[in-house]
This record gives sequence, structure tokens and C-alpha cells, in this order.
Amino acid sequence: MEKDLLESLLSELRRGTLILCVLSQLGEARYGYALVQILGEKGISIDANTLYPLLRRLEKQGLLCSEWNTEETKPRKYYKRTVFGDQIFAELVKQWNDLSTGMNDLLGGN
Repeated sequence: MEKDLLESLLSELRRGTLILCVLSQLGEARYGYALVQILGEKGISIDANTLYPLLRRLEKQGLLCSEWNTEETKPRKYYKRTVFGDQIFAELVKQWNDLSTGMNDLLGGN
């Protein structure tokens, strides 16, 4: 029971931060699997079953645009932040910095 509760709380905590993580890496065009690898190298694990629906949702919200590249042997869909996505990302970073400063104070980091 305690383990289930902890996993549920951790999932909630990660959900919002994954959006910021994904947006942070899409200032340049990247395809999904490359994004999984890049985030993983930075210690942020994300499952493809989580990433692809998130990418589609962010695109539907106007934060990302996508384009198929069929020039290579395997066609890949590349995602990149839109101008609107850049604006939202900048505001999210500001809010994250303010929030993390407050959290550090609350948790005794300062």
C-alpha cells in the first residue's frame, strides 16, 4: 500500500516536469527516439508510450510543430517548438526557477 501511494505521488510529481523537460530539448528539431535518448542521458527517463502522446498533445496545443523526414531509410517525424512554444517555454522556465527557489527554502536547501 505505501509503495503504491509513493509511486502514485512520484508519478504526479513527474507529470508536469516532463512537459518542461521535453520542451527544453525541442529548440531544434528532434525525432521521438532521439528525445528519449537525450533525456535519458540527462537522467530523465521517459517511456515512448508516455512521450509520443505528450508530443501529439503539445503539437495540438500549438507549442510544437512536426515534419516528416523521408529522405533517410526510415521515415521519422521531427518535432520543434513553435514561436508560441518558445514563449510558453520561457515563461515555464521562469516559473520553474521561482518555484524551485521557494521549494529549496521550504525543504531546507538554503
